[in-house]
Amino acid sequence: MEQGNAHEGARPAYALGAFPRTPADGRMAECRVPEQARGERAGAEQAGGRPAEGEQAARGEHTHGEPPAPRAVQRHSVRGQILDALRAALVDGELVPGQVYSAPALGARFGVSATPVREAMQRLAVEGAVEVVPNRGFRVSERGPRELAELAEVRALIEVPVMLSLARTVPAHRWSGLRPLAEATVTAAAVGDRAAYADSDRAFHRAVLALSGNEQLVAVADELHQRSQWPLVSGPATRRADLLADASEHTALLDALVSQDLAVVQALVREHFAGADG
Repeated sequence: MEQGNAHEGARPAYALGAFPRTPADGRMAECRVPEQARGERAGAEQAGGRPAEGEQAARGEHTHGEPPAPRAVQRHSVRGQILDALRAALVDGELVPGQVYSAPALGARFGVSATPVREAMQRLAVEGAVEVVPNRGFRVSERGPRELAELAEVRALIEVPVMLSLARTVPAHRWSGLRPLAEATVTAAAVGDRAAYADSDRAFHRAVLALSGNEQLVAVADELHQRSQWPLVSGPATRRADLLADASEHTALLDALVSQDLAVVQALVREHFAGADG
């Protein structure tokens, strides 16, 4: 089910080694104000003059007769894309447990400045995926089989009773709406795309638990799920056949939930977690 070493198949748009070196595609460019424009703006404002209409639009201010220009969001977008790419690289094993990576070095590989990389890494540090190493960068956290087993146990304690309760109360047609999410895990597994499988796996579990109506439960369970996907210190890469076997458990679980077969629901969920390897 959850996993964390090198994957086969297509890379996400901003995977390590696949990032554009320049912002030619427009997705990774940071919003910068040219030095000359900053100087001209400062001079105009010091003189008490009003900025030109075009400059008002650039600032996102409304001008008469024209709709307000959208606010710049590129910086946040870049950080989000880098965060997604780093998570995929962790799942794929491209970021090796125990290794220290500096923000400038990763930024150079991604074709961006060190700032969005550092911000993304700090977020991963909060999630427990990396550790901050002062004056050096970020070390990928080292996890062993015991930690993975403990995460699986805690997840089972949370999700098994919730799913059993949902099996008793949720009508069959509600489960049918989750079928595409289960099939998405099979599609990712079929091509050996570990990063895509990790995303679709979490999306499926979130959708199931969301039927409980308890947003805090969904958030806690998703955090545990994500932590279970970080790579182990050592171990063989998950085979495509293993991913397919895990993915098939999602469709089998839906069938058991529809038929309200509580014994099968409990067995499948526990087996699903027990088979996690990263």
